[in-house]
Amino acid sequence: MNTWLRRFGSADGHRARLYCFPHAGAAADSYLDLARALAPEVDVWAVQYPGRQDRRDERALGTAGEIADEVAAVLRDLVGEVPFALFGHSMGALVAYETARRLEARPGVRPLRLFVSGQTAPRVHERRTDLPDEDGLVEQMRRLGVSEAALADQGLLDMSLPVLRADHRVLRSYAWQAGPPLRAGITTLCGDTDPLTTVEDAQRWLPYSVVPGRTRTFPGGHFYLADHVGEVAESVAPDLLRLTPTG
Repeated sequence: MNTWLRRFGSADGHRARLYCFPHAGAAADSYLDLARALAPEVDVWAVQYPGRQDRRDERALGTAGEIADEVAAVLRDLVGEVPFALFGHSMGALVAYETARRLEARPGVRPLRLFVSGQTAPRVHERRTDLPDEDGLVEQMRRLGVSEAALADQGLLDMSLPVLRADHRVLRSYAWQAGPPLRAGITTLCGDTDPLTTVEDAQRWLPYSVVPGRTRTFPGGHFYLADHVGEVAESVAPDLLRLTPTG
């Protein structure tokens, strides 16, 4: 396994692979529960960004494009092994989208589908004015439902804030570059009370593909996925597996 990917699924019995991109402040293991819910038919691999956990001594990259360049290069060496899709939550959705664009830019390299969760569409995101600066990150965490006990844990904050600051620089610097729509279909997912991404915002992703897409809504806020892993897996699996061979 290379430094960019962590595998949580089984090596046997799967029909497709799902590469997952974490949200701001998170690491690859944030997808452990989803991997268990999708097993055995879907083999989940998650991206490990530099600057956290076992990559904490590496420099964090400053833009979604830089991260996507690195991940796309890794995935090109793996394509052909098994049909695959990309899944990203929040910041991870932008990075997954940019990775899909890079993969599709070369012949024969194309994800079956792009799943984007808890994130506004690219052109909407770059016009946002509500992204916090570094001093506003704790309040943003509170707004998104992080417990007061966690926010009062100085040791936890000392460990998590540097990662979160780096990831929010990625979010604040994002600028969409015009280009052709994806050939992979898009499924958007969101919480119905997410303060950062309304259902209407999520639906604005659909024109970014030439293939008709769909929107899935779940009860909850920005981190709805933590409470609805099973339901999310039930939404993701059909959209992915119907595009794969059965034998």
